[in-house]
Amino acid sequence: MAFWSERIVPHLVDRALSTDDVMRERERVCALLSGQVVEIGFGSGLNTELYPEAVESVAAVEPSDTAWRMSADRRRESRTPITRSGLDGQALAEPAGSFDTALSTFTMCTIPDVELALTELHRVLRPGGTFAFLEHGLAPQPGVVRWQRRMEPVQKAVAGGCHLSRDIPRLISSAGFEIVELEERYLPGPKVARPWTYVYSGNAVRR
Repeated sequence: MAFWSERIVPHLVDRALSTDDVMRERERVCALLSGQVVEIGFGSGLNTELYPEAVESVAAVEPSDTAWRMSADRRRESRTPITRSGLDGQALAEPAGSFDTALSTFTMCTIPDVELALTELHRVLRPGGTFAFLEHGLAPQPGVVRWQRRMEPVQKAVAGGCHLSRDIPRLISSAGFEIVELEERYLPGPKVARPWTYVYSGNAVRR
């Protein structure tokens, strides 16, 4: 199972989360970034081409060596300096108030202790700093939620620990952030895919 999670899942995630629809969502969220940025769950670097000119540097937190290797060409072609900054979003190495903005895209679903990771993000952002996010999670319809909870054990087993039913706004608010903008919707696609495609996007500020 470790081989699957470490060698196969990063390639599946890269393919699934680089569709035109998803990249448009990524672009909208990345437009909020500026200054010194910390990105948790950097993955294979799908956001690198979307960083605006206002971004001075990116500290990339990524646990998967496979995903980091996959990002090599994207990092090399990026106009933004990118360095790998640790492997674990639950234990960030930087001191408090180090960053102007933070970014998380399709990351909160897989972090084992997501509450701790968000607390760490809150710590390393400067007061008033912006946290931009794009995540999938708990759907509003009870019927879809039932399927999310039925499928979640399988999803976690085959997709690197990915949860389907995390309440993203509640988690962000509970970590001490104030949500400024929030949009919720299903990504385009068939209704049968709805347990996987309900997304939250927006930004929050460190109080």
